[in-house]
Amino acid sequence: MSEHKQKEEFLKLISEHQDLIRKVAAIYYKNRADREDAFQEILVSLWQAYPTFRGESKFSTWLYRVALNTVISRFRKASNKVRKNQSDIQITDELLGSSKEDLSEEIECLYRAIEQLSDIEKAIIMLYMEEKTYEDIAEIMGMTQTNVGVKINRIKKKLKKIYNKVANGY
Repeated sequence: MSEHKQKEEFLKLISEHQDLIRKVAAIYYKNRADREDAFQEILVSLWQAYPTFRGESKFSTWLYRVALNTVISRFRKASNKVRKNQSDIQITDELLGSSKEDLSEEIECLYRAIEQLSDIEKAIIMLYMEEKTYEDIAEIMGMTQTNVGVKINRIKKKLKKIYNKVANGY
């Protein structure tokens, strides 16, 4: 495939899937500038990795894997440089799809609970909330379907405990 054709195909796919990239960035960054920087970095990573995409999985599955690896790596680098007592991660209006004022108290509590999960747990639960299959999640995260199932069950239990604390003001 010619480089021009490859570029056109890539741009078309990115245009179709840019909301997924923005959601991944929004999970890890509350600041608009940081989200945009992460978005750009994800695009660069996707372009660099695109020649290796062989179509053995859905493009969206491959995109999630590259995007999550990029943003988690970027987030960890930044976190290692600046360790703060408060979380740098906030669920944003972009991720939620509406303003926080419009959300019920229960949903706000759920998202505050999700903020307290580890990077990997957030990625898994985000994919689960996007209604990805265990097979897709396994492929994106590089684990077995059984492991995905176990992790999702553990994350749900952990979220329930955290949710109860958040909802009760602890």
